[in-house]
Amino acid sequence: QVQLVESGGGLVQAGGSLRLSCAASGRTFSSYAMGWFRQAPGKERIFVALISRNGGYTRYGDSVKGRFTISRDNAKNTVYLQMNSLKPEDTAVYYCATTTNVLTVLPGRYENWGRGTQVTVSS
Repeated sequence: QVQLVESGGGLVQAGGSLRLSCAASGRTFSSYAMGWFRQAPGKERIFVALISRNGGYTRYGDSVKGRFTISRDNAKNTVYLQMNSLKPEDTAVYYCATTTNVLTVLPGRYENWGRGTQVTVSS
């Protein structure tokens, strides 16, 4: 079992930036592809970004493409989400998760989840 802890959320004005981090416990971090998801109040959890085990492949949701960047440091057991040009509609709780499945955007295919970090973007 992998334990995931997200950090870096907060309140930011529209147009600003935040960098989220997700620290993983254990020595098997590099065996997982990693994903970021977000969930706004009353809405479903949706895909934001994913990164392959070695970081060589990334994929983004349409709403964040060109503004967000996912990366990972396997030596530090950490995955990051750099968020630029933030918009009020980016307001949500952001979660990181692991998957051993084929790279997927489906939340149900991710096995381990963190508790999330709140991102609030004011207009």
